Amino acid sequence: MIFDLRSDTVTKPCKAMLDAMVIAEVGDDVFNEDPTILKLEAKLAQLFGKEAALFVPSGTMANQISIKVHTQPMDEIILDKNAHIYYYETAGYAFHSGVSVKLVDGKNGIITANDVLANIQAPLDWLPKTSLVCLENTHNKGGGACYELDNLKEIRKVCIENNLKLHIDGARIWNALVAKKYSPFDIGQQCDSISVCFSKGLGAPVGSAIIGDFSFIKKARRVRKAFGGGMRQVGILGAACIYAIDNNLQKLELDHQHANEIANCLREKDWVKSILPVETNMIIFEVDEQKTSVLQILDLLKEKNILAVQFGPKQIRLVFHLDIKAEMIPILKSKMDEIIISKQ
Repeated sequence: MIFDLRSDTVTKPCKAMLDAMVIAEVGDDVFNEDPTILKLEAKLAQLFGKEAALFVPSGTMANQISIKVHTQPMDEIILDKNAHIYYYETAGYAFHSGVSVKLVDGKNGIITANDVLANIQAPLDWLPKTSLVCLENTHNKGGGACYELDNLKEIRKVCIENNLKLHIDGARIWNALVAKKYSPFDIGQQCDSISVCFSKGLGAPVGSAIIGDFSFIKKARRVRKAFGGGMRQVGILGAACIYAIDNNLQKLELDHQHANEIANCLREKDWVKSILPVETNMIIFEVDEQKTSVLQILDLLKEKNILAVQFGPKQIRLVFHLDIKAEMIPILKSKMDEIIISKQ
């Protein structure tokens, strides 16, 4: 038995999802004629209380298209210093959009309205123009931390008062919805655009989407084509995404429970120095380097068929997902208990 906890992107489509893909009605999406994609986009727009949506291949493309549409060259975006857009998207904001970033030292990736207000540039010729705020919900490097709805409302108010656009990187927004008990509509009202992903916790093989108003999505379609994201009979993938929304959303609660169970197990280990707060499906823990090392723990985990990833010089990340079943958790705990670091 393999416990693949490297990411929630490692899930495989279930038979029912594959069956939905096989029978999907398709058309040419570049011509805006794929009925399954049109159904998915309408479903997302309605869920989040927006006018339109756009299917794209990846979350990175979704974020980069959104930045491109919201900004002009020489603008600046405000975001957390560990945001996925800054940390993991190959400086796409500079490459595609010609903008700079103002990094905020958030708490586990979560920034506040005061953080935004304090980092808006003055309207001077020698400074970039602040035009966009990007939030990540849940926050990957923050251990799956979620925004509170009141926090989002406060940031939204600051953005409106200062003529700033607000984009949410919602790659794992589904986890936040389950954990915080707010609705997609609640989130949609707090932003100008949001990206969502189907190939993480929801278990689809490929796909993300951008959601916003008609004007934004019209521009986003053109940018998607320029980025090489215009696909043809893509309803095969759209069917998987629809199935994922309809059948897998509430299952995320189980992933959160599993993460908390294993986090409690890890807190008892003398080779674990600390663990970030566990709100959703992620555990990020720091290894006690006086007793062992990240590489040694990764090797010992791998010997037990537990796959994990290094997440910083002293940290390891574990991510729970659909393919980690409830009956696997006691076995996983037992394997964790078997890892004993001998005294040097």
